[in-house]
Amino acid sequence: MNPYVFLVLVVLLIALALWIPRYRLRRALAKPFPEEWVNILESNIGVYRNLPMPLRLDLRRLIKQFLHQKHFSGAGGLEVTDEMRITVAAQACMLQLNRNSALYPRLKYIILYPSAFVVTRSDTDGAGIVSHGRKGLLGESWQNGKVILAWDNVLHGARNFVDGSNVVLHEFAHQLDSETGSTDGAPLLAGASSYRSWAAALSGEFEELQKDARYGRRSLMDHYGATNPAEFFAVTTETFFEKPGNMAKHHEELFEVLKSYYRVDPRDWI
Repeated sequence: MNPYVFLVLVVLLIALALWIPRYRLRRALAKPFPEEWVNILESNIGVYRNLPMPLRLDLRRLIKQFLHQKHFSGAGGLEVTDEMRITVAAQACMLQLNRNSALYPRLKYIILYPSAFVVTRSDTDGAGIVSHGRKGLLGESWQNGKVILAWDNVLHGARNFVDGSNVVLHEFAHQLDSETGSTDGAPLLAGASSYRSWAAALSGEFEELQKDARYGRRSLMDHYGATNPAEFFAVTTETFFEKPGNMAKHHEELFEVLKSYYRVDPRDWI
């Protein structure tokens, strides 16, 4: 074959491979948002009715994209339904409102268990001794493109959107965090100045939460956030969306940094 013809064919094949997913996504987004899905949102997402109409429409668009691009599967005998898919997608997409970035580009699979699932973990203590144990979890976020969730807790968190505890917001904050290549409490930001502002706001708050946890003091944010910076970001995300008024009042700088990052102000909905 003529080398020039071969090169043209290769270029055409690459262009076609890039065009087909975009074409399919455009077709998925062009479809009407089913009324049954609206009913699920109004029934299961406690904050949905309070969203301004522009955010509702943006959320619906993101849900369609999420369901088009991500694959759901059940585990532990669970059969995944539209209610489950919409309820998870809606909460995950709240973290992406008003943003033009890719929608969790590394994420491919969401695995749902009926309730808390048991995993085996290995821990190493300060003396280097390794111990193995079994642990019940409500959710996990993996860097290899998977999020695992307990459905009963997903539903409880969706309907009770004011208690500061939400497994979907938590695990998908980890997904955002990991987009930099490491899960360290600093998601993908605009530039060096943004990272400096981020570090200045979060590091002091993280240290305070660690002190609260150490001395058993009450705090707005769950003490689990004192585990490490990655868990702190995930826990502050839950608090930002579910207890925005209290966060803005008692942790003003932290609230403003998260508001700038997430590009929404949940005080308008809660």
